[in-house]
Amino acid sequence: MMRARLLWFALGFSSTGAAISHLIWRDLIVDRTALSSDVMRKFAALESRIVNLEHSYQNPNPAAQAED
Repeated sequence: MMRARLLWFALGFSSTGAAISHLIWRDLIVDRTALSSDVMRKFAALESRIVNLEHSYQNPNPAAQAED
């Protein structure tokens, strides 16, 4: 009788622990994915800004060049 109670307690405890660890792991993966996506989006925006700055540096005023 005591072994059966101990067995059911251990089974319930381990399954509850597995469920909780699964939820925590899934939450951490979602946070990691969101952070990675956000960083990639910000770097893409930064790269486009740099390309625009380089383009404007190479062609400072296209209207003034057309008048010459």
